[in-house]
Amino acid sequence: MQAFTYTRAKSIDHAIETSARASTAQQGAEIRFVAGGTTLIDLMKLDVERPVQVIDINRLPLSTIERDADGGYRIGALVRNADLANHPQIRQAYPVLSQALLSGASGQLRNMATTSGNLLQRTRCVYFRDVHSACNKRSPGSGCAALEGYHRNLAILGGSEHCIATNPSDMNVALMALGATVAIQGPKGKRDVPLADFFLLPGDTPQRETVMEPGDLITHVRLARAQPQAKSLYLKLRDRASYEFALASVAIVVGLEGGRIRDAAIAMGGVGTRPWRSAAAEQVLRDSAPGPAVFQKAAQAFLADAKPHPGNQFKLELARRCLLKALGDVTTTA
Repeated sequence: MQAFTYTRAKSIDHAIETSARASTAQQGAEIRFVAGGTTLIDLMKLDVERPVQVIDINRLPLSTIERDADGGYRIGALVRNADLANHPQIRQAYPVLSQALLSGASGQLRNMATTSGNLLQRTRCVYFRDVHSACNKRSPGSGCAALEGYHRNLAILGGSEHCIATNPSDMNVALMALGATVAIQGPKGKRDVPLADFFLLPGDTPQRETVMEPGDLITHVRLARAQPQAKSLYLKLRDRASYEFALASVAIVVGLEGGRIRDAAIAMGGVGTRPWRSAAAEQVLRDSAPGPAVFQKAAQAFLADAKPHPGNQFKLELARRCLLKALGDVTTTA
C-alpha cells in the first residue's frame, strides 16, 4: 500500500472542496472517499487502488432513512447495509431491497458497508484484482485477459471487446428494479440521476463505470412511493448459500389487477456489466395473464442480446431458469 494523505471531512462542502482541490492539484491522481471501506481498503492492499488522498466521510450527516413528502424514502449515503435491510418501513414497502441486501456478503460486512459504497462497488473479476494481469478497467489500453481466460462469473450482457466484468452488487439490482434515483453533490452543484443512467456500459472506456465526476459525492438514494398492491422478490443463484456473488440473480416488482399483470419491473444481476433491466421483457409481461408461456417469452426477450463466452455459456440457461422461477413465485404469492 502506498502512502496517502488522510483527511476527515467536517461537512459535505468540506469533503467536496477537499476532493476537488486535490484533483485539480494532481491531475489524473486517484482521490477517494472512504466510509465503511469494505471494498476500498481491500483494493488498496492489493495495489489495485492507489489513491494519493483519502477523505473520511463517516461523520457527515448522511446516515438517516427519511420519508419524502410524496411518500417515498430518502436513504442517506452512509446508511449501513444491515440497518437498511432491517429497517421496518423498508422491509414492508420494498421487501425486494431488504432481501437483496441480506443475500449479500456477511453479517459483519453488512454492518460496515454503506449505501453509497455498495453503489460504487468494484467488480470481482480476478484479472481486475491482479495487478500483474491485463485489465482495461484497471489499466486502460492493457487489454482484457478475461476474454480468453477465466470468465465463468463474468457478463453475458453489455460487454465489449474491452471488458466483460460484471457489477457484483445485489443491492444495485433491487434498486434498478425499484427505479431508484441517485442524489449527487459536487463542485458543479447538485443533480439527481436515475439509476438507469448512473451506470455506464464499458464500451471502449471500461475504466469509467458511472457518471460520477471528480469531487462528486453521493448524498442520498431516493425511492419513489411504493404501490400498495405491488409484490416483489429477489432471487439469487450462486455456487454456495452464503458469502458468494451471484452467477445470476433477479429482482422483480409486479402489480397485479384482475388476474393480469398490470405492470412489471425486472432487473438481473450476475449477468450484466451493470445491473441489467429489460424494457422488452417488461413489455411482454405488461397486461398479460401470468403463466409459463408468457414467462418464457419474457425470458427470451430479456436474454435476446446475450453474448456468452465458452466459460459462461451456461449462464443463458441459468438466467432463464432464475427469471422463470422468480416470476412464478412472485405472481403465485401475489
